[in-house]
Amino acid sequence: MLAPSARTISDPIFPLFQALQKLQEKWKSTPAPFPAMYSSVLGGIVLDPAMMVLPIDDHMVHRGHGVFDTAMLLDGHLYELDPHLDRFLRSAAKAKVGTPFPRDTLRSILVQMTAASGCRKGSIRYWLSSGPGDFLLSSSALPGPAFYAVVIPSDYDQCRHGVKAVTTSVPMKPPMFATSKNVNYLPNVLSIMDAEDRGAFASVWVDEQGFVAEGPMVNVAFVTPAGELVLPAFDKILSGCTAKRLLALAPKLVDAGLLTGVSTKFITVDEAKTSVEMAFVGSGLPVLPIVEWDGQPIGEGKVGKLMLALSDLLWEDMKSGPDRVAVPYK
Repeated sequence: MLAPSARTISDPIFPLFQALQKLQEKWKSTPAPFPAMYSSVLGGIVLDPAMMVLPIDDHMVHRGHGVFDTAMLLDGHLYELDPHLDRFLRSAAKAKVGTPFPRDTLRSILVQMTAASGCRKGSIRYWLSSGPGDFLLSSSALPGPAFYAVVIPSDYDQCRHGVKAVTTSVPMKPPMFATSKNVNYLPNVLSIMDAEDRGAFASVWVDEQGFVAEGPMVNVAFVTPAGELVLPAFDKILSGCTAKRLLALAPKLVDAGLLTGVSTKFITVDEAKTSVEMAFVGSGLPVLPIVEWDGQPIGEGKVGKLMLALSDLLWEDMKSGPDRVAVPYK
């Protein structure tokens, strides 16, 4: 039997115009958090946040059958859009998710959407889904894949402070899923919640063999006592675009005599914890120094000059490097 309060509740059935009015009212008193979205379901760009929605029967929503990627937006330029877009399509192929458009069209949509937003600093995020159509497990009967994208304003800056990290007890994804950027992020969410519950910024995954893997949304980097920059090998983890760019830029510090070498390899937790410097590496950071891991100081327990120098290299690359796409604002 229903509780008395449940029997007295009468949920209204909204006609279309009222439903839209309700959605628009939600944003009347606050600035729109996202200035533009693209939806292949709608077939264009929308600027009204009330219309920035996904169909409930989209398989990315109820089955997690989708992939995503991102690109940073700085000074009106999209940074490393092409490497991220290439990874995006590799992820889609691994997940057996199709695309409604060829690569060039996807790229053009992302640039046009960013221009329509008027936003000059923040990021874009975009998804490929197997698409809407039913609530089954298989996507074989769906009309076709869907593409969504959104502009996310953010007044981010170069990270120059230090944070704490912890080793998470949340199991890491197996390589098949960890090496593609899919929407199945429950392990990532739980691992960062675990870190926050323990007073840390983020967590670090360690694999079953005791090798350092990655963070929940970032790669990790170490400077060894011998002065070598080391990142964990990408065999079982996501190949971070920012991490790969860091590896390409870091030899400049070798030439300057600040580093002795640059490499990717399997590194144990015990080895990693002897590092003189450590950092998270990711698009929005781009380098965030870690000064404590599992309650143990890294090096002297303060931000070191080498991670700051690496951060400077990446930040300068974001501001004036070769892989920047100018957004054609009107």
